[in-house]
Amino acid sequence: MAATPAITPEITTLPNGLRVLTTSLPTAQAAAVAFFTAIGSRGEQPRTNGLSHYLEHMMFKGTTERPTAQLISQAIEGAGGSLNAYTSHELTCYWNNVPFEAAQTGISVIADMMLNSLLATEEIDRERSVVQQEIRRSHDNPGQWVGELSSRATFGDQPIGWPVAGSIETVEGLVRADFTDHVTGFYSAANSVFSVAGNVEHSAVVETAERLFRDMPRGQDNTLPSARHGLPAERLIVEQRETEQTQIALSMHALARRDPDRYALEILHTILGRGMSSRLFEEVRERRGLAYSVGSRVARYQDIGAFGISAGVTRAQQEEALTVIVAQLQRIVGEPVGEDELRRAIDYAAGSFRLSLETAMSYSQRYGEQLLQDGVIEAPEETVASLRAVTAADVQRVAARVIGPGQYALAVVGPSASEDQLANILGA
Repeated sequence: MAATPAITPEITTLPNGLRVLTTSLPTAQAAAVAFFTAIGSRGEQPRTNGLSHYLEHMMFKGTTERPTAQLISQAIEGAGGSLNAYTSHELTCYWNNVPFEAAQTGISVIADMMLNSLLATEEIDRERSVVQQEIRRSHDNPGQWVGELSSRATFGDQPIGWPVAGSIETVEGLVRADFTDHVTGFYSAANSVFSVAGNVEHSAVVETAERLFRDMPRGQDNTLPSARHGLPAERLIVEQRETEQTQIALSMHALARRDPDRYALEILHTILGRGMSSRLFEEVRERRGLAYSVGSRVARYQDIGAFGISAGVTRAQQEEALTVIVAQLQRIVGEPVGEDELRRAIDYAAGSFRLSLETAMSYSQRYGEQLLQDGVIEAPEETVASLRAVTAADVQRVAARVIGPGQYALAVVGPSASEDQLANILGA
């Protein structure tokens, strides 16, 4: 079988410090354009929690060149493309995906939004209720809301534990000066990465970026506040609701983005809770019929992380389901993973990773985020090799680092057992 041709990203740093990253995919039909800036909810103050996300909305509301939201969207959609953005704890990303012949349009729209947004007071006031409705929607969705409560139970009252969208109250208090100060402080060249992937040439992208972004101030790298380690006092949060299903989210502190054990954690995550062959799916759903949905997740940040398990269960089966989940966690700490199971998990993790890199957008996002947050780009072959190098001893070692009584945080939304009953199951 022929080897896959190497896909080599190219990086040029402009005079003002903006890193321009391209990933050439000559057979692609698309050009995926993304602008990353290293600010998210983790860089906010208590009064301004939710500002990064709210500003993300506002950057689509008009610029000096395209004064209305319609003109911005029509520029991209009129070329056959799509556009959007997202905010996380540590970054904000604006992106569009256009046919490759419209790459110049995609780049110019992003640059216009980043440099020339009007941030008009009347638009801020109009969008305020939209952002608040988004927060209300999350609250009304128990599956989403339990994730917010889980973050609070895991990290407590510190920026990494705050909701990305903020609260109804913090959003209500934001004024135009907060938005303009945020842009001035964080939307700078040295704090950002411009990533384009697809059927594009590096030199052409750099030439365009140099022309369009030359007026972006250099600024400086954003330093995020250090995370406070250790579970908070309120590590078990139960929100009783009259719903048909109870949502449970069990979480533990885990690994930072660059921790050497991150590949072993990915395999542990795969063994426990990824896919229909995972231990939790087989034990909780297939063997016992306790839940329709059960699985695990990994979140990795600059200096901290989380490993979590979530499930939707009936009130009558809540205690049994949680007991089974805890038993599976204890098992992976106490027993080495068998050779066949380890091989299957590695094949699944490596294979699904490869399949995640099938589009120009996937390369634009993966490489842009890595360059912004890690300062380096890891080639797919390096990632696959690192996953395939994981041993049973590695999995057991990282399990012991992360899992154990006293390390569990739990959030519950729905009809629930008492906190004392739940704490007893967790051994807390």
